[in-house]
Amino acid sequence: MPEHTGTAVQSSTVVWENLEETIRQQIQGWLQDLLEEEVTAFLGRARSQRRDPSAPAGTPPTGYRNGYGKPRHLTTPAGTLTVRRPRVRGLEEQFESRVLPLFAKRTAAVGELLPQLYLHGLAAGDFDQALRGLLGEDAPLSPSSILRLKAKSQQEYDTWRQRSLVDQTVVYLWVDGIYVKAGLEKEKAALLVAVAALSDGRKVILAVQAGARESTESWSSLLRDLARRGMNSPRLVIGDGHLGIWGALANVYPEAGEQRCWNHRIINVLDRVPKKKQAQVQVWLREIMYAPTREKAVEQKGKFQAWCEGQALGEAGRLLEEDWERLVAYYDYPKEHWKHLRTTNPVESPFAVVRLRTTAAKRYKRVENATAMIWKLLMVAEKSFRKVNAPELMEQVAAGASYINGGRQRGKNDQEKVAA
Repeated sequence: MPEHTGTAVQSSTVVWENLEETIRQQIQGWLQDLLEEEVTAFLGRARSQRRDPSAPAGTPPTGYRNGYGKPRHLTTPAGTLTVRRPRVRGLEEQFESRVLPLFAKRTAAVGELLPQLYLHGLAAGDFDQALRGLLGEDAPLSPSSILRLKAKSQQEYDTWRQRSLVDQTVVYLWVDGIYVKAGLEKEKAALLVAVAALSDGRKVILAVQAGARESTESWSSLLRDLARRGMNSPRLVIGDGHLGIWGALANVYPEAGEQRCWNHRIINVLDRVPKKKQAQVQVWLREIMYAPTREKAVEQKGKFQAWCEGQALGEAGRLLEEDWERLVAYYDYPKEHWKHLRTTNPVESPFAVVRLRTTAAKRYKRVENATAMIWKLLMVAEKSFRKVNAPELMEQVAAGASYINGGRQRGKNDQEKVAA
């Protein structure tokens, strides 16, 4: 083995142990060079290079370098960097760096990180110690910084909930509520959430507001606010059968179709079945849920109910009769969309993350304080929402196209064209 191998290994170990600090120093040097290049581009000449006296007045700027400002700490995802902004004198207006604005202390990425970490379970009092380990000892963080960021989130949320919806054509609307246990409140309150599928197939969050999950009044308030901001009547609304949304729809959007979530109904039925028979019942229910036609679903339901009677589970079988028409409303829409319409999963999936974060500890004294932070997390989740299948059909559904068992029904004029 060559003699230098041990030295090479030792050197490599030192580099690995200090890799983060080495990378941070490299980025810090690069940022400082970038600040220098910005001034060079602005003045039109390099350091120590005299201005051409024959140049027209005002172009390039007549200013000159005048040392550096005090060391500045800038917190980035790579850590906290220390740089000095070059100063420029002799200008009619103050030179403003676009690379490092005058009062900037952290990058936008770090600004987005902090409220998310708070929502993920890190208490405001723990930020200073925890993030200095992540971003460096000079990270300009404090409880007051967190409070300012929370206030900014509240401002952004208030602006978001007032935005116009006139330019968005809503085709499908999923609604549900998440309970939030706040430290000073005796009862759980709910955040009501509405997620829409638009005519281009995108899914977006339309509303997040506090209210009573089972209350028709709370859901009516949410829908009226959406209508006030210009939302059209959805073709189909999907929700849990126990929500007050159905009475609210009659008040605000009576023409909207109604689809009850199959997942919630399955849970209701299983609650009335002994554990040893739940697996078999779940197979029955899924055969009904995934039946290829409405008629086949009715047939399967009858067989299941007969089986329940033979097993002394008649109550579980009869439970399917409740809201049956709402359970099978999706057959009147494109078969390609059934996967999205049978359940409230588009709302439940992001809710799963929110529930995990909000039940870890009582970080919120009041539900109102939690709303903006939970909205922030839902906005992050929205970025990963997938479009509905066959988005090209959404325009047809929005225009009122008729479907039977998932197939498009042509009008008289369409049939004449086909015959011709």
